[in-house]
Amino acid sequence: MSGWWFFWLEGPSCRSWGQPIVLLMLDNIGSEFPGLACAMSTSADQLYRLVHGDCFEWLRSCEENSIHAVVTDPPFGLIEYSQDQVKKLRAGRGGVWRIPPKLDGCLRKPLPRFTVLSKNELEGLGGFFSNWGRLVIRALVPGGHVFIASNPLLSPIVSSALMDAGFERRGEIIRLVRTLRGGDRPKLAEKEYDFISVMPRSCYEPWGLFRKPLTERRVSENLKKWAAGGLRRTPDGRPFPDVMKSEFPLDAEIRVAAHPSLKPQKFLRQLVWGALPMQSGTILDPFMGSGSTIAAATALGFESVGIESDNHFYEMALSAVPQLSRMKVQWESFEGPNGNSAGAKLKEALAQPTLF
Repeated sequence: MSGWWFFWLEGPSCRSWGQPIVLLMLDNIGSEFPGLACAMSTSADQLYRLVHGDCFEWLRSCEENSIHAVVTDPPFGLIEYSQDQVKKLRAGRGGVWRIPPKLDGCLRKPLPRFTVLSKNELEGLGGFFSNWGRLVIRALVPGGHVFIASNPLLSPIVSSALMDAGFERRGEIIRLVRTLRGGDRPKLAEKEYDFISVMPRSCYEPWGLFRKPLTERRVSENLKKWAAGGLRRTPDGRPFPDVMKSEFPLDAEIRVAAHPSLKPQKFLRQLVWGALPMQSGTILDPFMGSGSTIAAATALGFESVGIESDNHFYEMALSAVPQLSRMKVQWESFEGPNGNSAGAKLKEALAQPTLF
């Protein structure tokens, strides 16, 4: 078999090595999540629950040790998804969002300008994630992991806040993706200093990886008791990597989930796969946006809960999750044939003259 496919198929469930992964919708979600004073979409034949409400309120009310992993892309600057800033984004007027000009006729996606955040806003960011982390660590089972999207400018603040909340930092997952953006030359002096870059061009997206401390002496014992503590190896048995090739979401994904921070299903399904080491448990995305993480969990047959406070994005998720989860995606491991090298091609490339 040349690749590993994560896809939807009506039929018996199968998760054995060397076989395609097949999804069968289940009715065993249970009632472990309490009712909340907010809208919720769920049904007996679905693996997921979508909650229209505030994730802080939900986390305060949920049962302790009831979530096995968190995979999420939060609002880093906080203000970029406030009501007034989202209104400006949808109107194409910018605000904290940078609306790039067309390049060779191509319309580019908006980008939040995190460099405009003030010292007080940066301190508020730390406080936000510190409070959020204390609620999440209560909800997670011991050994449960948090995969949290970030960016090179703000990841130290988020990381420090989550460690203050009690999490162990377990590294970063580097998503290799190049954003197409202009304005990297000195503003209003682009021609005079056309040989200068004010900042490096971003070619990666860091995802912080954190773990709730174990309660058992060994990882193996924690896995038996809580089904958490480690990361699932890739479908072909290699160690879960911390660098992953990625790309922008496919056009088909964007058509059904036009969220400004949409992540591709291929990448999210890799994260979700690794997040549940025993291939059981519940994934939480407390900032679900259009529901792409929930769709990834559903595609792999895992239970999940998604929470979104914005009504527009919540309504988008209601229709996007089932459509995204049905899309076929192939796993592409970053690592080489033996798990720690790229084999003959790498050796050949290293033998060639380089700048370094």
